[in-house]
Amino acid sequence: MARAARSRTPHPGIPQTPLLRLLPPWLDGVRTLPRTVRRDYRSRRTPPTAALIEPPHPRVRSLGLIAVTVLGAWLGLLLIGSSHAPVGPMDTTMALRPSLTGGTRIDVAPLGDLELSSHYGPVRLDVDVDRLDPVRSQALLDHPERFSGLQAEVTRDVTRGAVGLALHSCAAVASGATALGLAVYRRPRRALAAGGLALALLAACAGTAYATWNPRSVLEPKFSGLLSSAPSVVGNARNIVSEFNVYQKELARLVTNVTKLYDATSTLPTYQPDPTTIRVLHVSDIHLNPGSWQIIASLVKQYRINVIIDTGDTMDHGSVAENHFLDPVSALGAPYVWVRGNHDSRGTQKYLTGRKHVTVLDNGKVTRIAGVRIAGVGDPQFTPDRSVVAAGEPAERTAGGRLADALRTQRLAGTPVDIALAHNPTAATEADGLAPLALAGHLHHREITTLPQGTRLMVEGSTGGGGLRAVQNKKPAPVQASVLYLDRTTKRLQAWDEITLGGLGLSRAEVSRHLARENQPGATPSPSGSPHPPGPSRGPSSGPSSGPRSHPVRGSSDSPG
Repeated sequence: MARAARSRTPHPGIPQTPLLRLLPPWLDGVRTLPRTVRRDYRSRRTPPTAALIEPPHPRVRSLGLIAVTVLGAWLGLLLIGSSHAPVGPMDTTMALRPSLTGGTRIDVAPLGDLELSSHYGPVRLDVDVDRLDPVRSQALLDHPERFSGLQAEVTRDVTRGAVGLALHSCAAVASGATALGLAVYRRPRRALAAGGLALALLAACAGTAYATWNPRSVLEPKFSGLLSSAPSVVGNARNIVSEFNVYQKELARLVTNVTKLYDATSTLPTYQPDPTTIRVLHVSDIHLNPGSWQIIASLVKQYRINVIIDTGDTMDHGSVAENHFLDPVSALGAPYVWVRGNHDSRGTQKYLTGRKHVTVLDNGKVTRIAGVRIAGVGDPQFTPDRSVVAAGEPAERTAGGRLADALRTQRLAGTPVDIALAHNPTAATEADGLAPLALAGHLHHREITTLPQGTRLMVEGSTGGGGLRAVQNKKPAPVQASVLYLDRTTKRLQAWDEITLGGLGLSRAEVSRHLARENQPGATPSPSGSPHPPGPSRGPSSGPSSGPRSHPVRGSSDSPG
């Protein structure tokens, strides 16, 4: 009513004529017509399509936020996560990088890398040595008295650099996740949530690294180096055939340089071999590779080897024509102890017997070299002779039984054997409990096992890279050898270095040190009159390790060596 009354009120300034007095009811209907039409249109209009789409499930939104956070944090670490820090006379770059295994990698270009299993987690610490600062280096040379405080200075620099890296990494992951969240969601609140979640994830990674921190990782560094000049000197694989003498010299020079670099890393708080430590070089399965002699001679010189132990398969067919291949053994620079493999004939053994600086062991024969008592048995089978059916593992166990009988006799006589030798691991297992250490080959890859009665069985890979068979496979087999450090008093194994060289035509080299479990800090040494106690530990073939594998070792008579 009030509305009608207002509509009938004469508009000020408009003259009221008789015609206008008759129009207001009709004009009121006209004014309300658009409003009615709009109301009817709105009632019939179909709602927008967006209103029919349900919002995403909260779990889906959470997963999307996590994905954006992880990707943004990763990009932040890659782009701006590096931190420069001086460490002593060196300039370094520290960074956290995504990783599935964690650990620490120290890159000293162009010499190589030093890898430490310092922790486990989704991030790895990378330290790159950029350069040696000439000013700080010259200051050390001008003032030699500063060397006494260099260790403390390096410790302070590393601590300061780690703190700086932590702050830098926090800023990197927060910035990366926030920027990506803003680009994806276009909402500041969601972007800030991604940045906060990135900081929480980084804190969780730091907690994981702290919980799994292994301060003993510096005791077992894994060093790998690359001699860049070798490919340019040797050329491609075709040239290796025509210039094999150049290749073998370069490979020997490679291992020489790598061992020198490895000696430099021994300034870390690792196992330091005593000058009186007995050093044994274990080689096996050379299979007529002439380059092996150069490598062995280089290792003998660099490691000051006291005795070389060859666990057989030095030949490939055991023929008389191959005998002259053995002539270099007398000039390797250390006594050579040898047992027959399944590719070495009786004629091969006869040719080696009596040669200068060579001792052939068979049927449990015992020798004493460099103060170490060694007994060995030759392989009972000669598999290249196809006219004779291979007797298989029973024959290997029988040969191992002869070795065990000799070990018992020596123990009863008060002259226990320190190292037992056999080519096939099956034969070597018969020495369990009768010697603290047994060496074998035949498998063409490393395996280390603690046998049930406490004997440590070490199976060496092929020092000849598989010999002539190296060219049969797409990927060349590596050249492998090990240096064993024995205590001069107890003759027990203290530590060992595993040397692995790239196969035929490759110039990669890797040296990794391993400590015997009972020789690690805080461990209780085993009694000198008994073998090392058994116990499970990790295998070294996949990385630095402190002990042997726990699974049994089995070998067949005709495969692979």
